[in-house]
Amino acid sequence: MSALQEGSAHALRSQAARAPTAAVGSFRRWRASRPASIALLVGLLLTAALALTALAVYNSNENRLLKLRVRELALVLSSAVPTTQTPLASAAALANATGGNPAKFRSFVASYAGKGRQFTSVSLWPLGRHRLAPTAVVGAAPRLASMPTREREFLERSTRPGTLNLTGFLHSPHPSVGLAFKATGHGRGYVVYAENPLPSNRRSRQESSSAFSDLDYALYLGRSKRTSDVLVTSEKRLPIKGRQAKGVVPFGAAVFTVVVGPKGSLGGAFFQALPWIIGAAGALMALAAALLADRLAQRRARAEELAGILDGVAAENRRMYAEQRGISQTLQHALLPEALPQVRGLRVIASYIPAASGVEVGGDWYDFVAIDDQKAFLLIGDVAGHGLRAATTMAMLRHAALAYIVQDCRPATVLRRLSDFVNRERHDYFATVLCALIDVDSHRLTMASAGHLAPLILHDGRGEFAQLQADAPIGVPWEAGYKEATVSVPSKAVVVAFTDGLVERRGEVIDVGLARLRNLATRQRLALDDLLAQLAVGLAAEGHNDDTAMVGIQWTS
Repeated sequence: MSALQEGSAHALRSQAARAPTAAVGSFRRWRASRPASIALLVGLLLTAALALTALAVYNSNENRLLKLRVRELALVLSSAVPTTQTPLASAAALANATGGNPAKFRSFVASYAGKGRQFTSVSLWPLGRHRLAPTAVVGAAPRLASMPTREREFLERSTRPGTLNLTGFLHSPHPSVGLAFKATGHGRGYVVYAENPLPSNRRSRQESSSAFSDLDYALYLGRSKRTSDVLVTSEKRLPIKGRQAKGVVPFGAAVFTVVVGPKGSLGGAFFQALPWIIGAAGALMALAAALLADRLAQRRARAEELAGILDGVAAENRRMYAEQRGISQTLQHALLPEALPQVRGLRVIASYIPAASGVEVGGDWYDFVAIDDQKAFLLIGDVAGHGLRAATTMAMLRHAALAYIVQDCRPATVLRRLSDFVNRERHDYFATVLCALIDVDSHRLTMASAGHLAPLILHDGRGEFAQLQADAPIGVPWEAGYKEATVSVPSKAVVVAFTDGLVERRGEVIDVGLARLRNLATRQRLALDDLLAQLAVGLAAEGHNDDTAMVGIQWTS
C-alpha cells in the first residue's frame, strides 16, 4: 500500500474510533427538531397502519384456513359413509334374497361384527310383524332391543330405504350410536341394524400424527350445538372457546355438525407475530429516521472532508490498477508463442484480446506447429478461470500438448494423451482444447475437440462452422476416446479458430453469439489481418468479461 493509502486509511480509522463516543454524547443531549419530530410521527403512524393491516390480514387468513380445515374434515366424515353403509347394505340385500335366513346372515356379517371389528353389534330385524325383534344377532346384544317404543319408531317409521339411517343413545351411562339400512324395492322386507359404543365422557384424543392434530373439535348429532347432542370431542369443556368454524356434514339420512377451533396459528408462528414484529421494527426505524434527520447536516461537512481523501485514494487505485493490468497482459503474452512459423501455402495470424475488466491473467492459449513442408498443427484452448492458477495450468497443457504432437500428430491421439496426463492425478480444473492437423496440399483439415467450439470456415462470402463433435473437456474423465472429423477446405478459404470469449455473452445462448460471429465475418471480404481486427473490435469490444484468443489460417492457393 502506498503512503497516500496508508494515510487515508489511518484517517478513516480515526474517524471510526471517534464515532461511537460522539454518538453516545449526542444522543444524551439530543432534542428533537421539527423535521425529526415530523419523521418520528409519520413513522409511527405508518407503523401503526401497517401493523393493523397485518393483523387484519392475519385474522382473515386464519379464518379462511379454519374454514378450509372444516371442509377437509367434512370430506373425511362424508367419505366414511360408503365404508359404513356397504357391509350393511350387502347384508340387507342378502337377507331379502334368502328370506331372512339367520345362518347365512350370521356367516356374512361375522367378519364385521364383534370386539375389535367395524361394529360391536349387527342384527337382522324383519319388518311388518306384531312384535318387532331381531331374528339374528352377531356380536353384543343391541341396546335398541330393550326399547320397544324407540325400536319401532326408528326401524319402521324413521328408516328410509336405500339410505344409511342413524340414531343416538346419548343420554345414557354407556352412550352409543345406532346405524340402520333397509334395501329398496322389497316391501316391508328386512332392516340390518348395527351399533357402536361412544366414549363414556365423549372425549377422543387425536393422534399427534393425525392430519387434524392442530385442531380442537366437537362433533354433534344433528344441526344443534347443544352439549347434550355431542357425539365425540377433544375438549374437556364445551362449547369450544375462541376462534372457531362449523360445518354441517350429511351422513346418510342424518347430519353431523362439526365445530373446530385451532390449537395454535394455522398460518404459522411467524405470521402470528408479524404485527408485533412490524410494530417493533417500525418504531425503531421511525426513531432511527428521526436521529438520522438531525445527524445529516453534521455529517455533510465531514463527508466532504472524507471525499477529498477518497478522491486521492481512488486516483492511486486507478494508477495501481493500470500498472497491474499492464503486468498481467505482459505475462499473458509471455506465455504465448512470440511468433508463428510460416508454412508454404498458408498464411497464419493469431490475436489475443484480454478481458475488458480485471487484472488477472487469463487461461486462453494457442499454438501453431509446422510438422513438415505439407502439414501443420493448430492448437487452441481455454482453461476455466483466471489468475495465476489458470496461467500455470495453461502453460503446462500447452507444453505437454507440444510434446505429444512431436510423438504422434493425430489430433485424437494428442487429446487422449493430454487427458490421461491430467487425469492421472487429482485436480480441480478443466480446459477446452481444439486440435487440428492441416494438410496444405490436399486442402484438408482433420480435427478433434475436447469440449471446444468448432472453427468457422469462410469462402466466397459464405461462412459455415465445421461439422465437429465436441467430446469431454480435458480434466473430465472420458473413457470413450476422442473422435476425429475431416473436412475439405476450398481454395483460398479462411479458417478462424477461437475461444468462447469471442461469442459468449451473459444472459444469451451460445447460438446467438455464433450467429453474430458468422454474420460479421461474412459482411465483407477482408484481408486476413483486417478480418481478425474487425472481429476483435466488433465482438471483443468494451464490456466483454472474458479473454479471447483467435487464430486465422488462409490457404494462398
